Amino acid sequence: MIPDGLEQAYRAHHGLVFRTAYRITGNAADAEDVLQTVFLRLVRRRTSADGIEEMIENEESYLRRAAINAALDVIRSRQVNPTVELPDLPVETAPNNTGDLRQALGRALAQLKPRPAEIFALRFLEGLSNPQIARMLGISQVLVAVIVHRTRQQLRKELRPYLGDRS
Repeated sequence: MIPDGLEQAYRAHHGLVFRTAYRITGNAADAEDVLQTVFLRLVRRRTSADGIEEMIENEESYLRRAAINAALDVIRSRQVNPTVELPDLPVETAPNNTGDLRQALGRALAQLKPRPAEIFALRFLEGLSNPQIARMLGISQVLVAVIVHRTRQQLRKELRPYLGDRS
């Protein structure tokens, strides 16, 4: 039996979680896995050992952040256990192909420490402003701006082969 609160949360936010995961993973199957993972984590978090439901102050913020972190975990696990998709085997692509850039960005994001990766995803994949991110994470806007700047510099270095003269 699914608790009413959980069903309401799923109905209200499953699209947000899926879209967030898809933007990061670039793969619908992985985004579905993230969706399941995030809501399983929500079930575990809401139910304490004594069976009392724990309330989350800002559920949308929690779910967005959980989706980002779970999607980054998927990308990191791919690097540990690399797989090759069948459609990619026989085709040689140009180095500036958008799909290659997306994969390279995913790999570069997976190499970042969790906080910078999360802030980058919130800023550039989710479209949140620095003040919104600062409020969500409980840190200063200045710190968000510094982390965004440093992360962009680091990613620009790692993605230089894909960006050509644009970097």
